[in-house]
Amino acid sequence: MRLTNRTILITGGSAGIGLAFALKFADLGNTVIVTGRRQAALDRINAKYPELHTIRSDVGNPAEITSLAARMKADFPKLDVLVNNAGISRYRNLTTSAAGLDELMEEVNINVGGVVRMTSAFMDILTTNKGTLINVSSGLAFVPLPCLPIYCATKAAIHSYTQSLRFQLEDADVEIIEIMPPAVKTDMTKDVSDDDGITLITADELVALSIDALRKGRLEIHPGQSRQLSFMRRLAPDFINRQLWKAARKFVPVI
Repeated sequence: MRLTNRTILITGGSAGIGLAFALKFADLGNTVIVTGRRQAALDRINAKYPELHTIRSDVGNPAEITSLAARMKADFPKLDVLVNNAGISRYRNLTTSAAGLDELMEEVNINVGGVVRMTSAFMDILTTNKGTLINVSSGLAFVPLPCLPIYCATKAAIHSYTQSLRFQLEDADVEIIEIMPPAVKTDMTKDVSDDDGITLITADELVALSIDALRKGRLEIHPGQSRQLSFMRRLAPDFINRQLWKAARKFVPVI
């Protein structure tokens, strides 16, 4: 992937992994636009990082995606990189009926629906500009952490979807990349520690590993422990699944 002189849109870029990538891409000499659902968080970014452009937009809302696409094509016609990064995770107990069936699908709507809709809404400009699409999935696409059953399922879905995109676009000069992070120290993992048997890296470490892989032209990137999860899934799936269940059991909500 060419890493300079690009116009890059990153969803979920107001914190965590998304913000870390945004700052690195900006430092490399790119025009970077980040979106997020919380205007207050975007306002803080505007104040602290004026080199970043911010737009409030929710990938879980189809109408807002349509509006975002129209605005980007008007204001940033050279857009040639879309990073589908926005996502949420929820601890779930699957042993009883959920109190609210709509809420049960929130992760699917954002983590899968958001990626599918964003990709479709921006496909024309990415194709015209011979651009790059980066989907951020997870090492948990290979083996689930059972306290996050729906989240892990959504990341497995994104892994499969990204592979299909790569085949369908192989003649369109659109580069399709998937980054599959391990556990990263963000608000999403604030309850997890190394003592739980899950190795955490910082967002900056993730970005450094990913940028190095992007420079080498990798299309599927497994930073840190994600590579081990991929390997163990093939070598000893029952063992790694059981180990993750041991680590995850205490996080399953008690109902």
